[in-house]
Amino acid sequence: MQVRTIAAAVVLAVSASSAFAQASPPTISVTGEASISVPPDLAQIDSGVTTEAKTAREASEANNKAMGVVLLALKNAGIAEKDYQTSRLSLSPQSAPGRNPNAPFQIIGYRASNRITVTIRDVTKVADTIDVLVGSGANEISGISFMVAKASKLLDDARVEAIADAKRKADIYAQAANATVGTPISISEETAPGPVPYRKMSAGIAASAPVAQGEETLRVSVSVSYELKPKGQ
Repeated sequence: MQVRTIAAAVVLAVSASSAFAQASPPTISVTGEASISVPPDLAQIDSGVTTEAKTAREASEANNKAMGVVLLALKNAGIAEKDYQTSRLSLSPQSAPGRNPNAPFQIIGYRASNRITVTIRDVTKVADTIDVLVGSGANEISGISFMVAKASKLLDDARVEAIADAKRKADIYAQAANATVGTPISISEETAPGPVPYRKMSAGIAASAPVAQGEETLRVSVSVSYELKPKGQ
């Protein structure tokens, strides 16, 4: 009686294994890639005003006045108020080595900083905008980033091309293995990095430096698993 029970269990296990094998057909996994290069139509400039004074109040007031001049210059240059905003405010003490060994450092003044991000919707005016910033008192240009406004639509086109590229690769491997490609079982997309900003520049260098917008390359990479079938099915 016990032997029959064990035999039945073995038959059941084999049947379950066969059912699992039937439910898990052979697959092939490939990566499809596509890229689209387009000229950017948006730019962002990270700029700011830094002032120093003996007291925190003096540094803050001087900074507010200087930044007010910069903002007015941007407005007079035709840049909409919605296209520039404060990104960071800071006020910090400045210290120097002291003569008293019990107090090795002493505060000698304060530094105030006000940073703004300016969005430029006509990339041909980037250099002119830098001139406006520097000419009105901005003493630091930290970076310039170029972007594509309709990146999502362009990426959708690249996604279609990436899937086609994955199918092409899968067909090559399947043909070499004397098989055919079936329907996709899974699709996953890898995230591509965003635009890389220019390195930090001082205001004096930025005012005279040529600005090359170049092209932005939008990339899509997808991993696709296909069902693999014997030829003739």
